[in-house]
This record gives sequence, structure tokens and C-alpha cells, in this order.
Amino acid sequence: MAHASSFPESSETPTAESLALQACDDVDSLRVVHRAYACLEKLIVPQRVNDAEEVYPSRTELSALVSVVNEDLQRRIEVADATVLALRAAVDKGAAAVG
Repeated sequence: MAHASSFPESSETPTAESLALQACDDVDSLRVVHRAYACLEKLIVPQRVNDAEEVYPSRTELSALVSVVNEDLQRRIEVADATVLALRAAVDKGAAAVG
């Protein structure tokens, strides 16, 4: 899976523009996890019953995969949430400075 981008690491206050870019990166990261879920769904729900090369993952393997995907999804949601909250604060701060 792709590495989820982290919150801007510099000591400077992030700008609304950098936070908006970060939010886009975070959403892209969530899409990667969604594709993993779609892949998992295809493994669980066979598309064609007559496939010669059917895949039969064990319950333990599926459980491990779901756990890893859930942990990564939760981490990515937290990163995206932090970015959006910081973006909202930056926009509010900018609006207060103008108004």
C-alpha cells in the first residue's frame, strides 16, 4: 500500500494552500485503502463460479488482511482529519485577518 502522507513536518504554520494540497494527498491515500477493500471483496465474493484458478484464502489470512487494512485506514483517516482541521483553522484565521 502507498504510504500515507503525514501532517506537514516543518515548524512553520502551514498555509491554507499547503493544507489543501495535503488534504488532496490524504484523500488519495484513502482511495488506496478503498481499492484494497475492493480487492478483498473480490476474493470473498467470487465473480465467476467456474473459474479454473479459484482463490481460497483461509479465514485466518482474511482476518489478518482485514486487520491490517483497518489499521491503515484508521491511521489515514486520522491524518486526513488532522489536515482538514488545520485547514479549517487556517482559513478561519485568514478570514479573521481580512475581516
